[in-house]
Amino acid sequence: MIQKAIDEIKSKDYLLITAGAGMGVDSGLPDFRGKEGFWRAYPKAKELGLNFADLANPSWFRDDPRLAWAFYGDRLNLYRKTTPHLGFKLLLEIAKDKKDYFVVTSNVDGQFQKAGFSESKIDEIHGSIHYLQCINGCKRDIWSAKDVKIDIDYKSFQAKEPLPKCLHCTNLARPNILMFGDFEWIEDRESKQRENLQKFLSKVDFNNLSIIEFGAGTAVATIRYFSQQMAKEFGAKLIRVNPRDYHDAPISLKLGAKEAIEKIYDGYFS
Repeated sequence: MIQKAIDEIKSKDYLLITAGAGMGVDSGLPDFRGKEGFWRAYPKAKELGLNFADLANPSWFRDDPRLAWAFYGDRLNLYRKTTPHLGFKLLLEIAKDKKDYFVVTSNVDGQFQKAGFSESKIDEIHGSIHYLQCINGCKRDIWSAKDVKIDIDYKSFQAKEPLPKCLHCTNLARPNILMFGDFEWIEDRESKQRENLQKFLSKVDFNNLSIIEFGAGTAVATIRYFSQQMAKEFGAKLIRVNPRDYHDAPISLKLGAKEAIEKIYDGYFS
């Protein structure tokens, strides 16, 4: 199957990379697979009886903002200090060998940018933790979180004051991330990214696109559906890389992202 993946990528001029949470596992990032996996990462959530969908909800920023920022602040701190695994660098080399490439990811961690992928060639469909917005959307503004520092009392799992504030009013700020049950997410940044995606796709002829998907599970299957839709639309043989949910693709690699990319890279440039 590795050789089939190599041949498929080599034969096409354009590369579409799609990625879910599994893409970052080899960098040491949690994928929150199932509530037990989430509770291992956040024992306090288990104590409170909260799963990922419960906690990743914008209502906490009003009901218990220190808890909300403990959760998202911990993730922000983690993503900032995480170094993208070698697979990102090797994948970028393959992508740059094409006429053009694009990345569509549900990850909010900013790892593709950190690894050197062009900001203009990434669509973060669920937003990014590295950007903030007002909880009330007072100006529909989105700004960088680079100067935000979140200190956390891990015993109580509460963020310490001061919490991030809106640049334009006195209200609390929140990450510019699409959460569960979220009707307050300001999607303007992602909309511009989506426009860049459409510009990329407009250049691609039928049967001239290779699609490789990394770590997109079935629990929240947005990326899987998108990959399959693009494969159908452009006559591509989807390459699905996933150590567990690797089924339902013409080319399925039962591997982690880093191992799969290393094997593809070796064959691609040999």
